[in-house]
Amino acid sequence: MKPHPADLSLPPSLWAATAGAPDLSTPPCAASASYDVVVIGAGFTGLSTALHLAEAGARVCVLDAAEPGWGASGRNGGQVIPGLKYDPDELRVMFGAARAESLIQTIGSAADTVFGLIARHHIDCDARRQGWIQVAHSEAVLRTLEKRAAQWREQGAAVELLDAAAVTRRIGSKGYVGGWIDQRAGSIHPLKYCRGLARAALQNGVVIHGRTPVTRLERQGTQWIAHTARGPQISAGQMVIATNGYSGKLWPRLQESVIAANSFIIATPPLPPELGASILSGGEVVSDSRRLLLYYRRDATGRLLMGGRGPFADPQGPQDFAHLERSMALLFPQLAGIDIEYRWGGRVAITRDFLPHVHEPAAGLTIALGYNGRGIAMASTMGRCLAQRLANPGSDAGKGEKKDSAFPFPISTIQPIPLHGLQRFYIAAGVAYYRLLDKFS
Repeated sequence: MKPHPADLSLPPSLWAATAGAPDLSTPPCAASASYDVVVIGAGFTGLSTALHLAEAGARVCVLDAAEPGWGASGRNGGQVIPGLKYDPDELRVMFGAARAESLIQTIGSAADTVFGLIARHHIDCDARRQGWIQVAHSEAVLRTLEKRAAQWREQGAAVELLDAAAVTRRIGSKGYVGGWIDQRAGSIHPLKYCRGLARAALQNGVVIHGRTPVTRLERQGTQWIAHTARGPQISAGQMVIATNGYSGKLWPRLQESVIAANSFIIATPPLPPELGASILSGGEVVSDSRRLLLYYRRDATGRLLMGGRGPFADPQGPQDFAHLERSMALLFPQLAGIDIEYRWGGRVAITRDFLPHVHEPAAGLTIALGYNGRGIAMASTMGRCLAQRLANPGSDAGKGEKKDSAFPFPISTIQPIPLHGLQRFYIAAGVAYYRLLDKFS
């Protein structure tokens, strides 16, 4: 889906309120032009792809219907977590040991990609790398987390198991039976980071046009033509679609291949020092292990943020965030009397197999989407990998082949989810089902 013309301004959120005015030159496209690569979507995937391509010497243009960070890249919880939903041993079973190793190495270093970009391009985005704690609410789940930690330790990751007392001491909440901490992870101000990627791309010669919706793609010989709502046509030998949870009907069946679920987030005011000292004082980010997970962290000013799944529709008012406020009160009763200062949401692209999807449905066209809640680290890494694939003259990218051993992600065909129009029902039914499973697990 693409933003309606009346909704092109940045949606209200903590990040929009604290990022400051954007100092970026991303004017609407006013004239037709030609480039080596055109990227549609100025979120983490698109901007990382464009930046890495430009550093490799390509002439790149990014087109966005709104502005950099308008979608989920500027609205998420700011947690930078490596890995996927599957553990290394599961990926080896799914793809075979040889094929899986490249993928495991890539996803395991995904947070390194983010913090490396931040350091290399001097992006001021409140970056903090104090680790990710995943907590268990039952002994059965704790055993799963122990296996997960062991597998990543075998890969060389800095991980540590935590007992119930250690979890309580670190996060300031009782009721968990244990967990593990992954020191590779951290947190950022996502909108500042997204704008920092855009700034770095511009400094490397990338042209970025905001408020320039692409209405149609057309293949003419060896070139792709992006027709824009404003009239100009932008051509390139390679086209990349990076619209993720906000994908519309630009390419057939793409929108129907993911569930665009809302992730809702609330944030308190900066906590008083004496209260803040009892909640995540070490700066870690946290998510629990329930199927309907909660995730939470402190920001650079000491606010407590909590996120989780919400109704399918975009939020309409405070009532849509009541479930998060109840969860915050249960987990942190010491916050009694603390107001909620910000409430906002953004769309997460969920795939049927909970893996990122990369499609090459036609020569010269690449599509990447579906990070299933791991968007900061995985989308930034996907952009780097896509750029390497597109910039490498020996690569088979864009030639119709379905496999490239140098590219860590599997190339798949676009497969619409059956009865996709009922996704509102899917989400409601899934929430009810997973809530039941969480209750008895």
